[in-house]
Amino acid sequence: MSRTIVFSHGNSFGAGTYRLLFEAWRVAGYTVLAVDRFGHDPAYPVASNWTALRNQLIDYTAAHAQEPVHFVGHSLGGLLSLLAACRRPDLAASLLMLDSPVVTGWRAGLLRVSKGTGLIHHVSPGKASMRRRQQWTDREAVYRHFKSKAVFAAWDDRVLRDYVATGFVERHGHVELAFDREVETRIYNTLPHHLGALLKRHPPACPVGFVAGTESLEMRQGGTTGAKALAGERYVHMAGSHLYPMERPEETARQVLALLAQTPSL
Repeated sequence: MSRTIVFSHGNSFGAGTYRLLFEAWRVAGYTVLAVDRFGHDPAYPVASNWTALRNQLIDYTAAHAQEPVHFVGHSLGGLLSLLAACRRPDLAASLLMLDSPVVTGWRAGLLRVSKGTGLIHHVSPGKASMRRRQQWTDREAVYRHFKSKAVFAAWDDRVLRDYVATGFVERHGHVELAFDREVETRIYNTLPHHLGALLKRHPPACPVGFVAGTESLEMRQGGTTGAKALAGERYVHMAGSHLYPMERPEETARQVLALLAQTPSL
């Protein structure tokens, strides 16, 4: 059985935010690899259906892993992992998606039309990310800013501290977002609308698991049909919002390990 996890992060949250998960998996005997930030390498630009971002994950995995890997990803990262597993089945021992809505059917049709007409700019989370604050005086000010917001107040404080430590850079005497908000917005506005057709032609050949947040607005909006069809009996729930890996890092890490332990040999 493979002992390598390649993890892919959610949009706007780099790999460093998930440190507690990585540590738990390493203690359990896994090698954990991760692209630090998708969308920031000019060789892999953000475009419709995330083809280049998928290629970045494939190229990274092929270059760094010595065996087929367990693709594990949160939100954006889960979908990139799905795309990679479909494109390069030889790289995938299994696939675990953490609250990554697999948009198919009529929702995918609406998404395609919204992208084609430009309406996506008005209805996606990108309309908020473009206005996101991006500069503070120091990291403690960053921490206080996010701690005061309800979404981040629900996070495990250690995860919030990791986000502050790894998700920001010092420039020109200020602390700024490391994950460019324009990149974040482009990722939101280029969400894949082709998953239904892709999965009919090239479904993942490896075992698939899915962990959905019980209070996830994103899963309600994106629908559960596609994810349940992929994962079957390995579709499970975790208490929390779309950001449950940040709210319950130890529980999330344990759930992933439990699903990996149940992964049948290929």
